Amino acid sequence: MVKTEIGYTTTDTIMVRGLNLSTEIIGKFDFVDMIFHTTLARLPTPQEKVMVNALLVTTADHGITPSSLAARLTYIGAPEALQGAVATGLLGAGSVFLGTMQNAAQMLLDAARELGPDASDETVRDTARAVIRQYKQERRALYGVGHPIHVDGDPRVPALRELSRTNGYYGIHWRLMEAISDVLTNEMGKKLPLNAVGAIASIVAGMGLDPLVARGLALVGRSAGLLAHILEEKQAPMAREAWELVLRDDPRNVLP
Repeated sequence: MVKTEIGYTTTDTIMVRGLNLSTEIIGKFDFVDMIFHTTLARLPTPQEKVMVNALLVTTADHGITPSSLAARLTYIGAPEALQGAVATGLLGAGSVFLGTMQNAAQMLLDAARELGPDASDETVRDTARAVIRQYKQERRALYGVGHPIHVDGDPRVPALRELSRTNGYYGIHWRLMEAISDVLTNEMGKKLPLNAVGAIASIVAGMGLDPLVARGLALVGRSAGLLAHILEEKQAPMAREAWELVLRDDPRNVLP
């Protein structure tokens, strides 16, 4: 028999991780509680709840991006299928946009495995140099640093750093991520400040969560932003104008 520990349904009950959805969860759990209950089979500590809430908020939206534009364009082609438009936006979360938090968290966990929580700054810096060298040799993208718009520093990073300090999650992973950025900038002459991807990866790694959770939370958070873009597209359309701009730039196209 196929079964899952996450939950099951009978004719008169819905059980989720051993709790009755109707009598023990609805009205008692908030959304972060439910994420922890379904995913980790436990409730979050107050500090964990603050941090996960912050990650969901941070990833919700930051204007017109490939994911939001894709969602808007899908919506104007299939306005009857909200889920299709949201799904289209989420499908673009990969190794370039949005999904990189998972990659960065895995990088930090792997690199910091031999570092103790009280490792000296120079030891952390040596590890940062080794990470940079390894990624360069393997021709792999180095995640968590640089930003095409926030070239002087990602404004989300100080807020996430302060929350991490306040809630006990500023540790070796944060220090290593900051050291990577510092080595790149001050030793290699590359202006690559820490970005939100690196900050979120540091938090997820510091919380001891599976790196997959970093991408998962980003997708959950971004769903809210995509819904906002689709509602705005319904009320104040702009996707068709963007599409027509592309058509006008190519003389081979004829506007319908």
